[in-house]
Amino acid sequence: MQIAITGATGFVGRHLCRRLEQEGHQLVKLGRRDCQAGVAALAERIQGCDAVINLAGENISQRWTESYMRALYDSRVVTTRTLVEAMGRLERRPDLFISTSAMGAFDSEGRYSEADPPNASGFFGQLTRDWEAAARQAEELGIRTLIFRFSLVLGRDGGIMKPLLLPFRLGLGGPVGDGRQPFSWIHIDDLVRAYIFAMAHPELNGIYHLSAPDPMTNRQFSQALGRQLHRPALLPVPLFALKLLFGKKGAEALASGQYLIAQRLPDAGYHFQYDTLAKALAEITSKV
Repeated sequence: MQIAITGATGFVGRHLCRRLEQEGHQLVKLGRRDCQAGVAALAERIQGCDAVINLAGENISQRWTESYMRALYDSRVVTTRTLVEAMGRLERRPDLFISTSAMGAFDSEGRYSEADPPNASGFFGQLTRDWEAAARQAEELGIRTLIFRFSLVLGRDGGIMKPLLLPFRLGLGGPVGDGRQPFSWIHIDDLVRAYIFAMAHPELNGIYHLSAPDPMTNRQFSQALGRQLHRPALLPVPLFALKLLFGKKGAEALASGQYLIAQRLPDAGYHFQYDTLAKALAEITSKV
C-alpha cells in the first residue's frame, strides 16, 4: 500500500513508519509545511495513496501560553480538517483514514469505554470533540474512518518515559501530586500493532481506545517503576512546580488523568502483547 502519514517524525510516528516500511508499504511522509501549504497542494501530495494516517499535533509538554494553546488546537483540529478536505478533492480517494484523539475526551471521575460519550469540559474537552468531529467528516466522503484515542504511550525512547527514566534511576522519582489520579497507558509496540491490525481488518471503523487492560493510579505506576529499577519512588512532584514550568492550565492537564478502557479492539480479536505494566516496564528498562 501507499500510505500518507502526518507526524512521521514524532515518537509514535517513528515507530509506526519503521514497522510499515518493514512490511513493504510505501510512505508519503507529510511535514508541517505540507499541511500548511493549502488544500490543493496537500491533495496533490496524497494523490494515489491507499490510506492516510494522521498523527499530527504539537507536543503538550511546553508552557501553556494562549498562543501555544492555539498551536495545540490548530495542529490537531485544523490539520485534520485540511486533510479531510484534501481527500475530498481527489478523484480516487483513499480507502482508509486513521486519525488520532486522546483520553482527554473524558473527565477523571469514571472508567470509560468507547460506548461512553465524551464528557470532559474545558480546553481539552473542546479540543478532542472538535478533533474527532473533523476526522469523522471523512466518513461523508465514503472513506473507512477510524479514530484512535491514545492513552499514555510508554516506550524507552520517547513519550513520558524518556524524561522519567533518569530521575527514577537516581532514586529521585515519585508520583505527581497526591498520586491518586488515573493512569491509563499502552506500550508503543502494542500501539503500532493496533494500526497494522486495523489495516488488515476492513470491517473495523469508528472510535477505538488504545489502552492496555491494566489501568492504575499515578502512584501505583510510580511505585511499579521504582520496583523495576530497584529504587525508591517516594518524592512527589508538587503541583506548584508543574505550574512554574507549564503554567496553570498546562499543570492541570499534566496532573490529571483518565481511566480509558479498550473494549472494541479486543472484541474484534486484538490481543495486547504488553497486557500488564510489569511486562511493559521490564521491556522498557531492559538493556538494548
